[in-house]
Amino acid sequence: MSDELDRIRREMHAVLQPPGVRPDDSLQITRRTFIHRSLLFGAASVGQTFAWWPLLNTIDVAHAAEAPFKFAWISDTHLYERSLNTRFVDKVVRAVQEVQAMDPPADFLIFGGDLAQLGKIEELELGVELLKDLKIKKYYIPGEHDWYLDMGKKWGELFGQPNWTFDHKGVRFIGLDTVSRGPDYWTAKKMTPEERMGHMATLDGTVAGAWAGVGREQLDWMQKTLADWDKSKPIVIFSHNPLYEYYPPWNFWVRDWREVNDVLKPYTKVTNIHGHVHQVLYNEIGSMRSIGMLATSWPWPYAPEGVPKLTKPMIRVDPGDHFDGVGWETVNVNADDKVDVEYIMWGRKEVFVQTPEDHDKSIEEVIRPRIADNQYPWANP
Repeated sequence: MSDELDRIRREMHAVLQPPGVRPDDSLQITRRTFIHRSLLFGAASVGQTFAWWPLLNTIDVAHAAEAPFKFAWISDTHLYERSLNTRFVDKVVRAVQEVQAMDPPADFLIFGGDLAQLGKIEELELGVELLKDLKIKKYYIPGEHDWYLDMGKKWGELFGQPNWTFDHKGVRFIGLDTVSRGPDYWTAKKMTPEERMGHMATLDGTVAGAWAGVGREQLDWMQKTLADWDKSKPIVIFSHNPLYEYYPPWNFWVRDWREVNDVLKPYTKVTNIHGHVHQVLYNEIGSMRSIGMLATSWPWPYAPEGVPKLTKPMIRVDPGDHFDGVGWETVNVNADDKVDVEYIMWGRKEVFVQTPEDHDKSIEEVIRPRIADNQYPWANP
């Protein structure tokens, strides 16, 4: 076994590092994952030694953190009623058990939206029941599947405000609601709540349109929330949708992403952690790094266009293994200026995350609003 691991290490160094770069001796192989630790200095540049790694993404957002700590992320469980689908239930149970077993324990859990599949009371209450075994503090942001059956009524009863903020050990955390401001496509057509929810539950549906957005009042709230925060201290923003334009036809964006990034521009250490995409995803916009997280339910394919250059798509999943390509994440905030985002992906040993050439920051990331402008011209006045 040891000889095999040594062989894999040599191959990773030989194949994955840029020509002429000496292998990084800090690359270690652990029981569960390959781990590469390299310090990245802000969003404008990276260290010269680089390797990619299957399940770990290390980024510099923890400057001035008061102490090392971990938190966990679970999202996109898409629960049906237990009598209809036990497979998704089993996956949530597994994720909860694994989070519960973390040593040292997580300081808190973030649930990143889409607890339910069709927004039913029974689905949302099942999610609460499955997550109650976690005794750590839990914070929830909604997904579109949680919202559009009753327009967030049950969500509010269970979890309160969909947006929130708190400080923890030198980091300001913000949870955003990116799902509740969809244009009204149902009233004129006299849709039932079930019909409205059905259109929202379709990834590539055209009826619901560009529903993902932050909204002016929430932008103002976020700006006020950050007004007293040191611009060099770390900020972590949780959202269901990515806060940039990836692929609008699937609402892999928020339509007011430009305004979001205008608010965040003065702050030098911003990380956005988001759900919805069900896939390994990484991007940088200005001073903000953005990390897409896995679902426990199923993986989505990568979009036909718009995948960020800084993302190397993960290997295609095995359709015969319903645990492949899904899972949950831990986020380790270190005192030595790093945050380790670890994908706990079930059913596989390898997943490709990033490529060395994509980290050449002399090449500007090109932001292309054309997709959204052409499909939803009203969304970008």
